Amino acid sequence: MGTNHPPATQKIERGFCDSLYRSGGNPLGNLRAMHPLRIGIVGVGNISGIYLKNLGLYRSTTIVAVADLDLDRAKKVGAENGSIPVMTPKELIDSPEVDLVLNLTIPKAHASVAIEAVRAGKHVYTEKPLAIEFCDAKELLAEAKKNGVLVGGAPDTFMGAGIQTCRAIIDSGAIGDPVAANAFMLCRGHETWHPSPEFYYESGGGPMFDMGPYYLTTLVNLIGPVHRVSGSTRITFPTRTITSQPKHGKVVQVETPTHISGTMDFANGAVGHITTSFDVVGNPMPNIVIYGTEGTLIVPDPNGFGGTPMLKRLSDKEFQPVTLTHGFGDNARGIGVLDMAYAICNARAPRASGDLATHVLEVMRSFEASSQSEKHVHLSTTVDRPEALAPDAYAGEL
Repeated sequence: MGTNHPPATQKIERGFCDSLYRSGGNPLGNLRAMHPLRIGIVGVGNISGIYLKNLGLYRSTTIVAVADLDLDRAKKVGAENGSIPVMTPKELIDSPEVDLVLNLTIPKAHASVAIEAVRAGKHVYTEKPLAIEFCDAKELLAEAKKNGVLVGGAPDTFMGAGIQTCRAIIDSGAIGDPVAANAFMLCRGHETWHPSPEFYYESGGGPMFDMGPYYLTTLVNLIGPVHRVSGSTRITFPTRTITSQPKHGKVVQVETPTHISGTMDFANGAVGHITTSFDVVGNPMPNIVIYGTEGTLIVPDPNGFGGTPMLKRLSDKEFQPVTLTHGFGDNARGIGVLDMAYAICNARAPRASGDLATHVLEVMRSFEASSQSEKHVHLSTTVDRPEALAPDAYAGEL
């Protein structure tokens, strides 16, 4: 799969990129839009709050509309965030006042909403995963190319201070050539605390689709694309009983694997392993470890933007903490959308691109396919490592 195609010129001249001025403070293209990218949010559940907060702070983005199937919820969110106009999802997607649709719907709706948006000539950025089915992700990218618009997808945590510092360590040669990697996301599930945990156990849920995108996107960013996988999966508990409120006592039928263990052969020769689970008690393992020919790097939690990398080289007796070299160490969710704003104006692929999210989706789907077929799965997609961020990238945005 090639690079996410830049938009056709006529698709981006809607008041965003038609008026630009030079700014010496930004190393990524030195362009700042006088008219911010106009964003409409479809789906205003819990995750929308941090997007509304952060995208309202950036100079190059502005929220112009919100929509939700629950109109009352959309009205409440709109009122609480400066009287943002409220629309139905279709009205928002069709609105000439919206340049980019931020798709924060439930995972099962990600593909259909995103495809409708790109067919309406809108750029789209979708929460993870990009789609539930691999074929839907491929259709989305094809429709975006046909309509001259960009597709982006979460997570964007790999653009934060912790993982970008790790990227700089690896790119500097401090650990030599990557040899192997281990990644672990282990817990007992979400039914004890989440108010509506059912979707975690439905098709398209489970620990791999819930948390795998954070870990796999980070691994691709640090090591490169995957070309072959194998996997083993199981459903340990066929039912789950919710003990949180307000659905205490409800029994949920488990439809998706809740313990997934996979091996990845990266294109550069490194071998990786990942385990995600909703079936275990406690997690004594590190989030991600990268082993190189000259050293070992412990990577911070990929579900966050900060953290402290730990590095041990051949000459070191112990692991040493590494001072963060990059910005966005706090909860910077939405930086992927900000990067898309610059990508649109500079006719380049966004870092949190649709191609990257599709490659990660194929990896996740292939673990289960390998387990069912008892064979290796050779991936049909590949992707370049996203361009590393400069230490002072977007420093003038806030």
